[in-house]
Amino acid sequence: MTALRTPCSNPTGEDTMTTTDRSPEIARTIDVNGIATNYHDEGDGQPVVLIHGSGPGVTAWANWRTTIPALAGRFRVLAPDILGFGYTERPDGTEYNSTTWTEHLVGFLDALGLNKVSIVGNSFGGSLALDIATRHPDRVDRLVLMGSVGVPFEITDGLDAVWGFEPSLEAMRHLLDVFAYDRSLVNDELAALRLAAATRPGVQEAFSAMFPAPRQHSVDAMAVDENRIAALPHDTLIIHGRDDQVIPLSNSLRLLELIDRSQLHVFGRCGHWVQIEHATRFNSLVTEFLSEHRSER
Repeated sequence: MTALRTPCSNPTGEDTMTTTDRSPEIARTIDVNGIATNYHDEGDGQPVVLIHGSGPGVTAWANWRTTIPALAGRFRVLAPDILGFGYTERPDGTEYNSTTWTEHLVGFLDALGLNKVSIVGNSFGGSLALDIATRHPDRVDRLVLMGSVGVPFEITDGLDAVWGFEPSLEAMRHLLDVFAYDRSLVNDELAALRLAAATRPGVQEAFSAMFPAPRQHSVDAMAVDENRIAALPHDTLIIHGRDDQVIPLSNSLRLLELIDRSQLHVFGRCGHWVQIEHATRFNSLVTEFLSEHRSER
């Protein structure tokens, strides 16, 4: 099994970038069950896998750019682009669903020879983290769920706008305003950058196939059986922005009720971007939580 520090061999049909102009979103490539998978691998120590959310044009780096360097001082941090997203291959005819995504992520662990990891799941990625933890509890050490999908809820206008995104600068700017509580974090320049990421060849086509209308069906499909969630043996840190317009705070309150070994931290004056809007406190909280097991063993 070979992991390379080069971009996927043109998995998205784009021109190959040179070393000097390559995006920081492109890191290493590994074969996961025949799928060229882009991922970041930084630091040393106990492995922690970061699972990104599902916004248009999202990549692991876009979600976790402030988290990876902070956690890498203590842990080995791995952040893959999930199948169909970012710079990971998008094979023709792929059926995108929870099973497909979970199998890809478990295959990613297998390809790297990782038997047990802690997982941090953001939003849509939280549902996948829950699915992995409930189906493969022996593969998971500690669990962090941030603004997580994974329990039943009525789709919000914000999430419907995210999953139903139709490319335009105006639409992207609207989404960024929905994501962030602090509007100073977003501007037309950022919107233009994210629009460019969302409209690379093949990206929007794959994204629109993932969450077709009516999108409540996708919310329901991403829900993990609550009996399985309640049986989780893992220490779990649940994090949410109080002012989140995409995923309701009630999701995290329900997860707190279901998971016996859980704790909930709610950030005020914060939308769906806890890891960006409150990066320093988020990184400190997650680092402390993931480090606890070292002193307990």
